[in-house]
Amino acid sequence: MIQKVVILVLLSFATEFARADEMRLPETASGQPRAGARVAVSINEYADSNVHHMLYLPENWTVQNSTGQNWPVIVEYTGNHFPAAFSTGEVEDAALGYGLSQGRFIWVTLPFVSTDHQRNATTWWGDVEATVDYARQVVPAICSQYHGDPEAVFLCGFSRGAIAVNYIGLHDDEIAKLWAGFITHDHYDGVRGWKNTEWGWPVDDYQAAATERLQRIDGRPVLVCQNGGTDQIASYLKDRGGVTNVTFLDIDMRSIFPTIPNDLVCHPHNDRWPLIDSPYRDRVSAWLDEHLPNRASPVSN
Repeated sequence: MIQKVVILVLLSFATEFARADEMRLPETASGQPRAGARVAVSINEYADSNVHHMLYLPENWTVQNSTGQNWPVIVEYTGNHFPAAFSTGEVEDAALGYGLSQGRFIWVTLPFVSTDHQRNATTWWGDVEATVDYARQVVPAICSQYHGDPEAVFLCGFSRGAIAVNYIGLHDDEIAKLWAGFITHDHYDGVRGWKNTEWGWPVDDYQAAATERLQRIDGRPVLVCQNGGTDQIASYLKDRGGVTNVTFLDIDMRSIFPTIPNDLVCHPHNDRWPLIDSPYRDRVSAWLDEHLPNRASPVSN
């Protein structure tokens, strides 16, 4: 508990000193989802628990979709609870999806459902089947209720969440159909083993299962971002074949943050880098626009 309080205090401190080129994360708000707000939402199945996701609707989102055009959606899974990198593992503290989309998309941060189904798991997967089922329910519902475009739903994640892009997002054929494309940052499913876990070790068994998940990408675009070292992931994917529509982006974190720690991040392993204007964020933005189906750019006023 003390560690979590310290992390939250440091995150709060960081928001007080935003750089001029920094996007400010939308503050969490109570009540119903609405334009410009980021709110916690629970589904009926978990109404008597603390399991929830976060939903952000862009500032120019409207209840009445008079344009007849739906909004692209970016869905995010967070990193593990990892105090050394300011990562709390909580959906409230995510940043990657908002930064990557620059606030232009509907932004959803999904939970890993704990094994007792009472809270969001902050380390690894919780109940895998429940976590997968949560996404299968929530993503179509958001598209239906909030004018999300079911053909333009992108899945992203940082660290644990980067692994989850495939481990959860490609768990089976049904959930795999939800996504138009995939973005990972720092880690990739199957590249290395994870000792002391039932799912990630022994490495041969883990990689065999991860290879099966890769086949569910089925030609859709993948963007692999890494704080250096995408060559290892490229080699891994090449050895498995069939994953051809991949873009690799090596990020020089020190060019974005010349001094680490600073008021925003305390470690090069972070999900805050897209909040800063940089050539790397521009490349992600261009990649997203290139792969948005049936439109040149997201809905705007």
